[in-house]
Amino acid sequence: MTAATTKSSAVRFTLASLLLASVAVLLHAHDRGDIFPPRIPLRSFPEQIGAWRGNDQELPEDQLRILGYPEYVLRDYIEQDEPQPNVNLFLAYYKTQRTGETPHSPQNCLPGHGWSPVQSSRIMMSMPNHAPFPVNRYVIARGDARQLVLYWFWAHDRGVASEYWNKYYLVRDSIRLNRSDGSMIRFQSLMLPGETAEAAQQRISPLVTSVLPMMNDYIPR
Repeated sequence: MTAATTKSSAVRFTLASLLLASVAVLLHAHDRGDIFPPRIPLRSFPEQIGAWRGNDQELPEDQLRILGYPEYVLRDYIEQDEPQPNVNLFLAYYKTQRTGETPHSPQNCLPGHGWSPVQSSRIMMSMPNHAPFPVNRYVIARGDARQLVLYWFWAHDRGVASEYWNKYYLVRDSIRLNRSDGSMIRFQSLMLPGETAEAAQQRISPLVTSVLPMMNDYIPR
């Protein structure tokens, strides 16, 4: 990792920490007790989605502690009809964020696991009966290996790519709706040799587009 990358990560971590502290103060100031709409628990999230079959993974205790012990699904989906790299789905749901536990951007975790971003962009994602919303798309590398990462924040039928806008909506919704629940959704897959980000996205899109319509059942509107 270069000195510039290390400095950038440190600055981003500092800004995120300051933002989290500000959000915690604002949420505490407007603490009237959260409303918890009915929803389906994540433990019921389908293991079989079309031709994709999922294998559950567990987060280690140290990572769970950093994340604030959210309800989560961490699962490798395997396309049974055509051999290709697995697609890892991580879905973390926070019933309330008033106590300071909040979704973390994967950008803050990548350097600690030896992966470095080599490409980054914002793309628009579509789903039935919903306006397109922005999604972060990263290509990360460690040695000769590369992975495609798609992630975004989702709450109250709204997709947001920016961590900072997500915090803004968190405060706004806590005031207007008496709700501070929210989630982060991440898809990740090893890239084939010579595969472009666009081709990798197209390869995993059948799973992504199958998962999108399910979101509001597990993360209430």
